Amino acid sequence: MLETGAIWGLTGTTVTSFMFFWAIYKQYVPDHFRAYVERYFHKMIGWISYYVHIKFTEYTDEGLKRSQAYDSIRNYLASKSTALAKRLKANETKNSKSLVFSMDDHEEIEDEFEGVKVKWYSNVRVIQPQSNYGRSSSEERRYFTLSFHRRHRGMIIETYLDHVLREGKAIGLMNRERKLYTNNTSQEWYPWRAGKWSNVPFHHPATFETLAMDPVKKEGIKKDLIKFSKGKDYYKKVGKPWKRGYLLFGPPGTGKSTMIAAIANFLDYDVYDLELTTVKDNSELKKLLLDTTSKSIIVIEDIDCSLDLTGQRKKKKEEDEEEDGEEKKEAEKKPKVDEKQSKVTLSGLLNSIDGLWSACSGEKIIVFTTNFVDKLDPALIRRGRMDNHIEMSYCKFEAFKVLAKNYLEIETHDLYGEIERKLEETNMSPADVAETLMPKSDEEDADICIKRLVKTLDDEKEKARKLAEEEEKKKAEKEAKKKKKAEETEEKKNVEEEEKKKKAKEEEKKENVKGKEQNGDVSKQNGSN
Repeated sequence: MLETGAIWGLTGTTVTSFMFFWAIYKQYVPDHFRAYVERYFHKMIGWISYYVHIKFTEYTDEGLKRSQAYDSIRNYLASKSTALAKRLKANETKNSKSLVFSMDDHEEIEDEFEGVKVKWYSNVRVIQPQSNYGRSSSEERRYFTLSFHRRHRGMIIETYLDHVLREGKAIGLMNRERKLYTNNTSQEWYPWRAGKWSNVPFHHPATFETLAMDPVKKEGIKKDLIKFSKGKDYYKKVGKPWKRGYLLFGPPGTGKSTMIAAIANFLDYDVYDLELTTVKDNSELKKLLLDTTSKSIIVIEDIDCSLDLTGQRKKKKEEDEEEDGEEKKEAEKKPKVDEKQSKVTLSGLLNSIDGLWSACSGEKIIVFTTNFVDKLDPALIRRGRMDNHIEMSYCKFEAFKVLAKNYLEIETHDLYGEIERKLEETNMSPADVAETLMPKSDEEDADICIKRLVKTLDDEKEKARKLAEEEEKKKAEKEAKKKKKAEETEEKKNVEEEEKKKKAKEEEKKENVKGKEQNGDVSKQNGSN
């Protein structure tokens, strides 16, 4: 029987010999012959092995696009590897909220699904592509390998992998850092530049709890959002794309942008802020929308100002008729502004958000905001495109109580009754109310801020009264001016009519005189004869 030292010596010699022959094999055996040998070696192993192996590469065959399946598997295994793997990698990625742990290279873990055990291996292969400049740089290609007994092939392929990809995708969405996107001009649509969209982390603190709005109305919006987010099967059943449109309209400062942030935080969605004026044409608009992801909100703010979408369907004849002649002359004197470069049309916008292209990706909310809903084309905001019309109104008492709780941490005050009455009489936006309630120094308490709001409401009421008087005065002056202009026009018309009559009488008189002269000449000629 061999001694321990002899055994270790024999083992060492064997390993050294194997490594020597392996190095010789890698260096001197041609690549095509090695591929031939390895292919038949794996085939021989497959004949005697009872296990099936599935390989999931990090990149697609082209090597340019990252595999979504690989990312989902990595997310799924990350949740398992933190408890099971002996070696981990900690990565800090820009799209994640915190450190991401994953299996280290050449590590393995075991997973169990419906009583069946499988093994996952994390592998990396180093390749050295040839270079035309005499240099070579090594590249790493990572991949996962799933191993399982061949008698479970059907269940693994049909059920288990579905489970892994679904769970991995959900984990990725949960751990991702949400983004606020804005579209770039088409000159930047290249991989080495910014691409179609630029983004920053989305950290807006607005929530429905801090939103100044009637509680009943807020609760209805939340229920609608929950119903939408869980409605994948329902939308498929009724034959509609999984999207929903929201039209937010109301005066400036009523919280339309804050509502969008609250919706994004409530649903945990990304936000795409689409600036139509930088979009060249309808084709470019479609490409931008196709490049957005699911679980996102596509926002077009102040859509009535983004493009002249209303003017492409109807002309504002009434406004032209009401314009005074002097105002028209002043407008003509002003330098003309160059026509907009964007050729996005109303038809193109409608087809992009509600046509066949809208069904290319699901779970999206489209939001339009406007201060003047009457200016928008009815086809743009009809039900089916903008499913939910939400009016963001001036601050009322229920909204004020939310603001008072947010800014002053109070729920009641002696002046609440007076404030309720004054808010009904005065149009004041939630933004103005919030600014008035906000303490301006450490010495200001809730009582001072509440009294300041009462005074501000009185001032706003007086300002509104004076403004109404001025508007009434301007209206009266305009009517008087219009009436005077009509009278002058009528008088001018009468003068012209009189001139025409007078001229006609003179012409008639001249004709009569001429006729008499001609008759006299004829009589003289007859007498002489």
